[in-house]
Amino acid sequence: MPVLFRMRVIPLVLLLALVFAFLLNWPVLLHFYDILSRLEHVRAGFVISIPFVLVAALNFVFMPFSVRYLLKPFFALLLVTGSVVSYATLKYKVMFDQSMIENILETNPQEAHAYLNGSLVLWLVFMGILPAILLFLIKIEYADKWYKGVAHRLLSMLASLILIAGVAALYYQDYASVGRNNPTLNKEIIPANYAYSTFHYVKDTYFTTKMPFRTLGDDARRVTRNGKPTLMFLVIGETARSQNFSMNGYPRDTNAFTSKIDGVISFRNMRSCGTATAVSVPCMFSDMNRTDYDGKKAAGSENVLDIVQKTGVSLLWKENDGGCKGACDRVPHQDVTALNLPGQCINGECYDEVLFHGLEEYINNLKGDGVIVLHTIGSHGPTYYNRYPAQFKKFTPTCDTNEIQDCDHQALINTYDNTILYTDSMVSKTIDTLKARQGSMNTALIYLSDHGESLGENGVYLHGLPWSIAPETQKHVPMLIWLSPDYQQRYGVSSQCLQQRAKTDPYSQDNLFSTLLGLLGVDTHEYQATDDILTPCRSETAR
Repeated sequence: MPVLFRMRVIPLVLLLALVFAFLLNWPVLLHFYDILSRLEHVRAGFVISIPFVLVAALNFVFMPFSVRYLLKPFFALLLVTGSVVSYATLKYKVMFDQSMIENILETNPQEAHAYLNGSLVLWLVFMGILPAILLFLIKIEYADKWYKGVAHRLLSMLASLILIAGVAALYYQDYASVGRNNPTLNKEIIPANYAYSTFHYVKDTYFTTKMPFRTLGDDARRVTRNGKPTLMFLVIGETARSQNFSMNGYPRDTNAFTSKIDGVISFRNMRSCGTATAVSVPCMFSDMNRTDYDGKKAAGSENVLDIVQKTGVSLLWKENDGGCKGACDRVPHQDVTALNLPGQCINGECYDEVLFHGLEEYINNLKGDGVIVLHTIGSHGPTYYNRYPAQFKKFTPTCDTNEIQDCDHQALINTYDNTILYTDSMVSKTIDTLKARQGSMNTALIYLSDHGESLGENGVYLHGLPWSIAPETQKHVPMLIWLSPDYQQRYGVSSQCLQQRAKTDPYSQDNLFSTLLGLLGVDTHEYQATDDILTPCRSETAR
């Protein structure tokens, strides 16, 4: 390989620290100075010191990895991966904590392709690939004696510490104040943020002793009721936010279909368990609440679907969103996306109507009670324009690109609202399927989105921010319930009572576990009546 020029190892590492500080960490510096611009009194020395502290800290952390044979491949990898992280942080305000790493590693190729665009490629090339190539073209001059090399590295690290200590002596209170009020700043520094999160994800996933598998509801049994079998649909939405539902007060008619159906109840004050599918979906089916949710524990445990299946209810999970994140592992499931049906699927992604494929035949062959879960792709971004057929392009103009940060904000909202409208039509069609069975079955439906979405408010896009700092748009989700009149009568549920409570009472995905058990009349010690949304609206004889 040709040599471009020569450099000693100590100045090369310092140069790398400068590249990471001023190029890849440009989003962090912008965030830092945006915070400072809103403060009334800021000392000039504190402002000037920030990039010096960042360079010194990076130099200190980088130096131990500057050994022969490791330096070039290690920092080339950091440059390439760091450029992608930098782009996502700058454009979407994404934060790369452990849950985000989990989301990335569980993303299928079709979802990953949706994020690929021209500006990302250019950013990757100029911020990552070219610097990595340049690094390999440098002839690194190492000390002739190993102990001299160690001494030089230690001196460089000591110099970094002295600089940091000197700044701390002068401006410690300034840094402490900004840090206390902005606790995520230290989690935004590249590459420490994603490297740390990836390490802990790998450790927790592959190098932590697995807990014994936990069963739930071994005592579960159905409370027998005279009459017809029960058929229930559970529609799991994707990336729908409550504030864009017209049934929740949004001025646009995004619920043009379900709002015309008698008995559809919209719960206005519903919160998700997480801000990403990898957390929310397994969490909503688990027996854990959001505050004590543990992904490893959920993966090594049965959930509410397992309990229902133990009582003899037939279950089917139909998938159109890249996977159930472990929630359907022990129940029959079908990936309808993989069918690649003509007219419904394009480039490995399908409109949600594909979920109806084979559904009538399955219901016709049901023996007894059944629960069917439809996992939709819903409003998954950034390619919102690919989530609905042309006839649902009601709100225009639209943002027909995955570079949503460059779209007119109203056009982006228009496109997103079209996805909500299409999802609403799909839920309406599901209710029509249930209505057609009312003569022979008690029928019910729950629609619940997994998490919400940011559409550029305060410069934030998409979802996945840590719960503690995520905006309400990522946590406030829609939920609809429809119960057939015969179901209400046989299970003693007052629709009027539910309608009233849905307007004001606070609920969350924590309520789904016991609500499903209650809807299906499952008696088990795992059931908590206080968590069942329907409990206050049941007649005394039905409790």
